Amino acid sequence: MTPRKIVTIIEETLTEGGRPVAPEARVAIVAAVIPNPWAGEGFVDDLTDGIARTASEVGALLAPRVVAALGAPIEAYGKAAIVGVDGEIEHGSGLIHTLQFGDHFRQAANATTLLPAVEKRGTPGITFDIPLKHITDATIRSHHQSVEVRIADAPHADEIVIALAGASRGRPQQRLAPLSSEQ
Repeated sequence: MTPRKIVTIIEETLTEGGRPVAPEARVAIVAAVIPNPWAGEGFVDDLTDGIARTASEVGALLAPRVVAALGAPIEAYGKAAIVGVDGEIEHGSGLIHTLQFGDHFRQAANATTLLPAVEKRGTPGITFDIPLKHITDATIRSHHQSVEVRIADAPHADEIVIALAGASRGRPQQRLAPLSSEQ
């Protein structure tokens, strides 16, 4: 698996609602544009071989890059798989919904929760949102957020964009009561 490109995006929110955000809210996204392991094969009944050849390698490539790009401890995280139009959404899901892929990021972030995800099929330049949740407690509302991503020339029809995102904190200026207050 050789990525065609790796894209790193860093977003820093310094003000929200007309007020300063301190410390700033940082989100880092790292995406790899990779060949679809099942491109040109038609319908594949068993995706196991392609997953074994690709998932762990992509997870190992992306996870440390997100940690380095964020430059702060990760408090919220998420993942995405955007499949080119000649592939199936199941191809992206097969790669990112495995421990072979996700455990690289969980270990790098000292996390225990499942990674929230988005999967879809699209053409180059498609916009997608990566959902983020707290790394150890998915019920912490302040960390439920999403980050928008777009890579101008990806995915090609026979590619998959695999992305990880990490946030240094919850939403800026969050004011929702804890979930426990409604139970």
